[in-house]
Amino acid sequence: MRIRTAATAAGGTLALLTVLAPAAQADSHKGDTTFTSVTFSKTTVNVGVSAAQSLTVVPTAKDGSGISGIYGGKLVSPDGRIAFPDSASCTRPSSTTMKCTWTYTLDANDTDDYADLKNSNAGTWHLDAEAAANDHDFYTLDISKSVKVKRYAKLTATQASPEPVVKGRTLTVTGTLTRANWNTNVYAGYSAQRVALQFKKSGASTYSTVKTVTTDSAGKLKTTVTANSAGTWRWKFAGTSTTSAVTASGDSAALK
Repeated sequence: MRIRTAATAAGGTLALLTVLAPAAQADSHKGDTTFTSVTFSKTTVNVGVSAAQSLTVVPTAKDGSGISGIYGGKLVSPDGRIAFPDSASCTRPSSTTMKCTWTYTLDANDTDDYADLKNSNAGTWHLDAEAAANDHDFYTLDISKSVKVKRYAKLTATQASPEPVVKGRTLTVTGTLTRANWNTNVYAGYSAQRVALQFKKSGASTYSTVKTVTTDSAGKLKTTVTANSAGTWRWKFAGTSTTSAVTASGDSAALK
């Protein structure tokens, strides 16, 4: 997909377009042009409902004849939404290489509604860019470089009751799992998700999983356990392909 778009203009608000991008193809190239490295400041960008998140991408390209430019710099979401960098700069470390720095701002509540993230955008975003050489060789990135953009999840503080509890009696542990709804800019209960209930015995340094509990339609968690030892209980969510992982603060339960 050899569609060149200059990525060297800096300033302005992130252009997050709702147009449908062409389907991703395999990387393509001609001659000795190559990307020697493409680094992302984060492997996963977790975005909530109000705080914008920044991502920096640094591609470096090389060709024996020299690089005339690195173009594109587009990040493409799973549903074809396109984000262009809101700042960009390039340098020439040597006569045969070019290195660029592209910075993106990902936000679900931008002042310009057209730039807001939507729930359907969550998942793996691919970098679309092309390095062009002075001898007309090129290398195009289509699917090989990617970053995960996820909806931020929250777990309320774990609650274990009664406290203290009689040894051998039942302890009830509760919590609530929510995640960012980018369409409405609120945190909403995340239903039908498996969340681990973990326990750390008093004096121990690590938690172990006791059981796994599924959230109800409102994202609520509730289960009972037998209190055999004093210690701390907590909930831990592993995350999904579209939602971040999260660990709740623990609640200590003493025995009496």
